Amino acid sequence: MKGNVDFTNCRRVFGKAYNGANGKKIAVEYEGKQYMLKFPPSGRAKPTELSYTNSCFSEHIACSIFNILGVTAQETMLGTFDVEGKTKVVCACRDFTADGKQLFDFCSIKNTILDSDSNGNGTELMDILETIEKQQFVEPGRLLEYFWDVFVIDALLGNFDRHNGNWGFLYDLVSETTVPAPVYDCGSCLLPQADESVMKSVLENEEELNKRVFRFPTSAVKIDGRKINYYDFLTKAENADCNAAVKRIYHRLNMEEINHFIEDVPYIGDLQKTFYKRYIGARVSLIFTPAYKMSTADDECRGR
Repeated sequence: MKGNVDFTNCRRVFGKAYNGANGKKIAVEYEGKQYMLKFPPSGRAKPTELSYTNSCFSEHIACSIFNILGVTAQETMLGTFDVEGKTKVVCACRDFTADGKQLFDFCSIKNTILDSDSNGNGTELMDILETIEKQQFVEPGRLLEYFWDVFVIDALLGNFDRHNGNWGFLYDLVSETTVPAPVYDCGSCLLPQADESVMKSVLENEEELNKRVFRFPTSAVKIDGRKINYYDFLTKAENADCNAAVKRIYHRLNMEEINHFIEDVPYIGDLQKTFYKRYIGARVSLIFTPAYKMSTADDECRGR
C-alpha cells in the first residue's frame, strides 16, 4: 500500500471539477493518472483533529473493503497536501471518468422514468426498485444484484448517506454501453464524526457500541418515509434479493484480511485502528451473521 504521498506539487487538472457537499475537491495528475483529491471538511465549529480528518479515512477504508469483498469501488489512497502552510491528510480517488466515460447518478436515471410519481431524489425503496426494473441503461437483474450488494456492504460499514446522487452508471461514448459505476463517495461510513473521546467510549462501553450497531446509523433508503434500520431490515430477512446479497457477501467475508488491511492504513494511530476493527467486527457479529442465518433458514428447511 502506498503511504506518505505528498500531492502538493502534482500537476493540477483545471478542466475538471467535482460537486458534493463534504469538503473541497480538486483534480490532480499523479504518476500519469488523474485523481480527485478529497479534503476533510473544516466546518464552522472547531472539531477535533480526528473528527476533522475522519471522512477521508472513511472514504479510503470503506472503498478498499468494498474491493476486498468483490464489489468494485474506486481506487483510493491516502496522502497529504499543503494548504497555506498547513498539511492536510487527503483521500486520492482515481477518476474513473478520466478516459472519457460519463457518469450518470441514479437520481438522473430515476428522472427518466416518465410514468413514476416520485422525483429523482426520492429514496423510497419501492420507488428505487421500480426504477431499477424500468430503466433501460443496465440489464435490470444485474443492476438489482449490484444495488443489494452495495446496500449490504453499506450496512456492514454503517453508511448513513447512500442517496441517489452518490451511486450510478458509467456510459462509454465509444461503445455506447453502460455499466454500474465503481462504488464511490463512501465518506459517511465508519462513524466519520467520531472523535477520540467517542472512540474510547465505544471501545470501553458495550452500551455505547450497541447503540451504534442496533439504533444508528440508519440507511438513507426509506420504507414508508422512515429510514431503514439496518439491523431490523436485514435480520427480518423478508426480501429475497437482499437475502441473496447477504449470502453472497457473507461467503466473501474475511475479517482477518480486513483487519490486516486496517493495520496498514497510514496516518492513523492504534486507537483509531482498534476502533475501526472493533466497530466492523461488532456489525458482523450482531447484524451480518444473524442476517445470514435468517436468510439461510428457508434453504435449510427446504433441504430437509
